Amino acid sequence: MAALLPAILHADVFEWVDGHGRHHYSDRKQEQARILPVDRGVSYLVVEKVFDGDTILLSNGQKVRLLGVNTPEVAGRNKNAEAGGEQAKAWLKSRLEHHKVRLEADVEKQDKYQRTLAHVFGEDKLHINLELVRRGLATVSIYPPNLKYVDALLKAQQGAEQARLGIWRDSVYMPQAFDALTADNYKGWKRITGPIQGVKQTRKYSYLRFSDRVAVRIENASLNLFPVLQSYVGKSVEARGWVIRQKDRFVVPVRHPGEFKILRPAG
Repeated sequence: MAALLPAILHADVFEWVDGHGRHHYSDRKQEQARILPVDRGVSYLVVEKVFDGDTILLSNGQKVRLLGVNTPEVAGRNKNAEAGGEQAKAWLKSRLEHHKVRLEADVEKQDKYQRTLAHVFGEDKLHINLELVRRGLATVSIYPPNLKYVDALLKAQQGAEQARLGIWRDSVYMPQAFDALTADNYKGWKRITGPIQGVKQTRKYSYLRFSDRVAVRIENASLNLFPVLQSYVGKSVEARGWVIRQKDRFVVPVRHPGEFKILRPAG
């Protein structure tokens, strides 16, 4: 795995402003875009504690949330354990607890909980975020403008999924038809499938409609990362994420095309 690092260590993030004054970000070069200065945020500290598969505590009291990935929950206050959560935590604990790590930052330095956001590298130069995905212990979770290593993470996820490693062999995480969503089964990270029937747009969001009751939601500010939305119409897709219930309707928020999988043309 370490052999991958030289090719992806210095991935750039590009920024540009559209005609409406909105800022956009991408990991691919765009016309009139500038390279966004990114503080690499390199430091070497000991991991004091592993909270779960994607959150650690450093010896200086700094709480770190691993960028670009999400692992199932472990049991805690006001939350139930999810399938695969303890396995991810156990692996991360065996690799990192009481060991030195190097942090590498992206565009955003903290999340809304004041946790440091970082890619974490072990003493052996192993990219921990990437390895969690490669082993099927985590899914890729993309929050623009934090786009470093996105391509490598998605490639690792594709390999884990094809090999049915970790969560990818657990029935809990199997694809679910959009019309099977109910108030009793929508919670948690889901893989929702079905043909896209049409596109609807509002001032803030664009929707890819499975039906009048279920849709994929994309922030208009992130549309630059996606192909033309009409290109999804008539295709059967899989959308991945946390479903939100709005009365008798459900939406799947998606922030990056990597959270989509085109299955086949609808027919």
